[in-house]
This record gives sequence, structure tokens and C-alpha cells, in this order.
Amino acid sequence: MISITEWQKLGVGITGFGIFFILFGILLYFDSVLLAFGNLLFLSGLSFIIGLRRTFSFFFQRHKLKGTSFFLGGVVIVLLRWPLLGMFLESYGFFSLFKGFFPMVFGFLGTTFDIPFLSALFRRLQGTSSMV
Repeated sequence: MISITEWQKLGVGITGFGIFFILFGILLYFDSVLLAFGNLLFLSGLSFIIGLRRTFSFFFQRHKLKGTSFFLGGVVIVLLRWPLLGMFLESYGFFSLFKGFFPMVFGFLGTTFDIPFLSALFRRLQGTSSMV
């Protein structure tokens, strides 16, 4: 049984606030302060959730170095007040890093929501084309 510690609960909250500040910064025409604050909160929340050692081992695997360099480079560019370029670099790095998780997420969404068109779309995005 997996026990959730208080640090992990705190990490989920910090990560949620990070995502909120990133989305709010994008909504306010790429406000660099909000984006930078959201990036720092997102990364620190992720390290609270899975731990520092696992965070570093996730980001610095050999096959993920390209995505990591784009993601962390985008964070640095946002911190240097070039928000539009930084967010484009971060987006590419994010999709490169987490592309292995997307089929699982789409499969979960396809089974969770039993909406006819959306569940077929999520199944197609997951990679399974069988209609159940």
C-alpha cells in the first residue's frame, strides 16, 4: 500500500499553484514574473512529490537530455524576461519529457468519461482503435 506523506500533499498543492501561475501568466499576455514564479513552484512541487533524487534521475536520463535541456533552458529564458521564447522552449521540452505518459493519460480519460465522441477520441489518441 502506498502511503501519502504530508510532504507529498504539500508538493501537490505547490505544483497546483505552479500550474495556476503559469496559466495565469499566459492569460495575462505572457507576464514574465508570473511565468517565472509558476515555473519555480512547479519544479519545487515536483521535487516534493517524488523526491529530489527521483526528480534528478527523471530529468537527467540519457534519452531525456534533449527534452530536459529545452525545458530547463526555457525556464532560464523566462527568468531572463524573454517569456514568449521561453514558453515555446518549455512547451517543446515538456512534450519531449512526458511523451511516454500521454497514452496512459488518454486511456484514463477515455475510460473515465463515457461521452460517446470524446471516449472514441481518447481511445484513438491512446493508440487503441477497438470500439467497446
